[in-house]
Amino acid sequence: MAFGPSSPVTGAPQTGLTSPTYTLTADAFGGGKPSEQFAITALGGTQTGVSAHSVSKPFTLTMERPAQFRQLGTPNPVTGVISSVPMNVYKVRVRKGVSVDSTQPSKIASAEIKISIPAGSDSEDAASVRAMVSCLFGAVYQDSAGIGDTLIDGVL
Repeated sequence: MAFGPSSPVTGAPQTGLTSPTYTLTADAFGGGKPSEQFAITALGGTQTGVSAHSVSKPFTLTMERPAQFRQLGTPNPVTGVISSVPMNVYKVRVRKGVSVDSTQPSKIASAEIKISIPAGSDSEDAASVRAMVSCLFGAVYQDSAGIGDTLIDGVL
């Protein structure tokens, strides 16, 4: 199944947010790469001070894939070693318009997860690729509030 989160998305725990949810609406991405993008058009739960997507304060979720998939090269005929293994790079990004001062226009904050997959591993070791992603998102979800706290107070 391809990337296509079901709406609404239940947010991970965060200090100051109670049962956050995010309603997704399909959106167009202007980045020139194959992608799926959603605008967060409604919020649920208690998220005091948070705004849904607007022109002046965008709130989007995007996943990009490589424009051209890279393939595994040919092994050296003498050593049997593939000297250069290209990477297929995927990105998951959230952009959110944020206020920096009440007298200033909003600025864009962004969070991005970049996943680099060696060509060939998708078919040779798919289980390990899936385990890597499972661990990444499990850890991020498990410590979502801690990550949010660190972004605010700077304490690791």
